Amino acid sequence: MQDQDTVLAKIIEDKSKWIIKHQKLKALDSFRYQVRPSTRNFYHVLSGIKTTFILECKKASPSKGLIRENFNPTDIAGVYQNYASVISVLTDEKYFQGSFDYLYEVSRSVKQPVLCKDFIIDPWQIYFARLHQADAILLMLSILDDNTYHTLAEIAHSLNMGILTEIINDEECERAIALGAKVVGINNRDLRDLSIDLNRTRILGPKLPMDVTVISESGINHYHQVRELSHYVNGFLIGSALMSKPNLTMAVHHVLIGENKVCGLTRAIDARAALEVGAIYGGLIFVPESLRCIDIKIARVVIAGAALRYVGVFRDAPVEYVAKIASILSLAAVQLHGSEDQIYINTLRCVLSNECRIWKALDMQKTLPKRNLIQVDRYVLDNGGGSGKSFDWSVLNGSVLDNVILAGAISTDNCAAAARLGCAGLDFNSGVESTPGIKDHHKLAKVFQILRDY
Repeated sequence: MQDQDTVLAKIIEDKSKWIIKHQKLKALDSFRYQVRPSTRNFYHVLSGIKTTFILECKKASPSKGLIRENFNPTDIAGVYQNYASVISVLTDEKYFQGSFDYLYEVSRSVKQPVLCKDFIIDPWQIYFARLHQADAILLMLSILDDNTYHTLAEIAHSLNMGILTEIINDEECERAIALGAKVVGINNRDLRDLSIDLNRTRILGPKLPMDVTVISESGINHYHQVRELSHYVNGFLIGSALMSKPNLTMAVHHVLIGENKVCGLTRAIDARAALEVGAIYGGLIFVPESLRCIDIKIARVVIAGAALRYVGVFRDAPVEYVAKIASILSLAAVQLHGSEDQIYINTLRCVLSNECRIWKALDMQKTLPKRNLIQVDRYVLDNGGGSGKSFDWSVLNGSVLDNVILAGAISTDNCAAAARLGCAGLDFNSGVESTPGIKDHHKLAKVFQILRDY
């Protein structure tokens, strides 16, 4: 149970007042006859062998304040439905700027089960949530004793609603097991002080029985976290990391699939295919020796084809030339594939726009080179650009790779193994082509499907 004088205690105090007020406005007897059992199976959609995602519609939070100013639940659900097993909706008004109307709007626009995310302490809330088409509810063991949990769970199950049972420590883990919880959420955020500790997932996940579906909640912001923590849990609940980004589709790709790039683009149709399967970056090569080298005219056609974030690839080109191309095409990044040193990078940084990032490719040998260049935002590890071969990935073992893009003949045969290395993303080129510069859309679709199946 919650301690006194904490954020959570204050929330529950205010929630009790909210319930009393709304029970007077809408007594249970006045709408109970309208409540019908759910027909969407929360437990079933989370029970598969692949990692599942509960993606959340969240306008604000106590820790971050307003997260998404332009908050349209239907539009958000329209993106989420392509990736989520369950869609979560915050309904608490005071602390999360939520609404039960949002719950209804999301439910009618998708086919997935919809989770009512609130501080549920009273049976009235469950009926009210189901009235607004919730298919599942959150029950937090930090605010409920066992008897109250049993009462609320029985009501939810009588309405064919699922339950996400939330825990934050060993004691609550043991209680969840004893209570027979089918889906347990490990909240990495302690609502008593709003701190985040991802180690909670690593510690508590293995303690839950194999037949329990385990979900990691809060603090999940990057793909490498998802890949690492997927060894401990069955799925993830993700909200703030997505809601805080203006481009929601790109944000979902970033966290669920990684910061992947399709390089060597020469056609608009291939750029569109890359975007549709889940790529974030598109690579445009301006190296004359490359079979995929293009000019500004072709680059403009490619860019017009799809709203990817475009990266220009250069090798020992004059700083002025790189900056000119980056400016004309509004590149998201420039990728340097030659012998560019710190002096070159410093000079380039001074003439690039603040929005344009600098990536540096490292030619992998028998060891991982130092990544100590200043003002380099990403490193691309490759076996020599354009070689069409991968390097020995074992040299990466034990390294932190969250600022690394892995390149070099990545294809359907090895992309799953590449993704397990913990890099920020992968760079696809020859491994998804039919001929140099011409992407094979079937191969593209297949590699990105493999990246999603973990």
